[in-house]
Amino acid sequence: MAKRINRAIELLEADQALYYDGGHTGHVLTYEQGLKDAKTWADYINVGMEHGAFDMTGLAEYMRGLVDGGPTASGHRTPPIVVEPPVNGTDDQNVAFNAWQFRQLLARGVHGILLCQAETADAVREFVRACRFPHHKEGTEQLGTGSRGRGSEPSAAPVWGIDQMDYFERAEPWPLSAHGELLLGVKIESPRGVANAEEILAVPGLGFAELGPGDLGLSLGYTTIQRRPYPPVMEAARAKVFGACRKHRIAFLENATAETIAQRLDEGVRVISGHNQEVARRGRAHQKRTMPV
Repeated sequence: MAKRINRAIELLEADQALYYDGGHTGHVLTYEQGLKDAKTWADYINVGMEHGAFDMTGLAEYMRGLVDGGPTASGHRTPPIVVEPPVNGTDDQNVAFNAWQFRQLLARGVHGILLCQAETADAVREFVRACRFPHHKEGTEQLGTGSRGRGSEPSAAPVWGIDQMDYFERAEPWPLSAHGELLLGVKIESPRGVANAEEILAVPGLGFAELGPGDLGLSLGYTTIQRRPYPPVMEAARAKVFGACRKHRIAFLENATAETIAQRLDEGVRVISGHNQEVARRGRAHQKRTMPV
């Protein structure tokens, strides 16, 4: 029986790794695809809108399909949906001016948001603040008051299968709020972001983070995507971001293969990219996972 709305958070609370599917562009957002994806093998589905279409009508239909195709084998109403919006986390003003995108996404009933190009702690604070209703007070001395307004609950709460008053309480970033069901993450993918990684990952409200090797490598002059073992400067960046994640108890996201998954898990990586069901099968067996998928 599911303990939470958000399966990804439930697994992280149990120190189980997450395996996600869905790319950075081209995810089909239709009712029919939602019906199909309701039975996904993955622990959450990434919807890439940083480079893909910012399609709110399609997303609403997709979420409706997930509900109608559910529940999942684990007993959750839907798989968690985490969206990458086209917002650059370069500074607080840029994030604040584009906070309407977070509101639109959350109103469709998604379960998480990943902020790309995170470069400053002020930008990340603004991101977390924009995803919070103002009546929540945990962490406001560091974050400021939440800026998410009333109006999304009539569309989001039915996707989660709860009433609107319950949604006001549970639509909170975890682990900032122990009962929160929103999973917020950041992608650190520039030299400036790496330099500020310690301050960025100290911001309350983040549940996961990743080093973005594609964009980081591009900024360092590599036009092909670098894979581990990275060039020394990128290995040093990984060590810094991963170390800050461990210090602040934030799940670290990284690619793994069937050959490297056990090593990554033993090292402490807890969100696995690669879109590979066999990697997930091996990783779940390695951790002796019991939750059905």
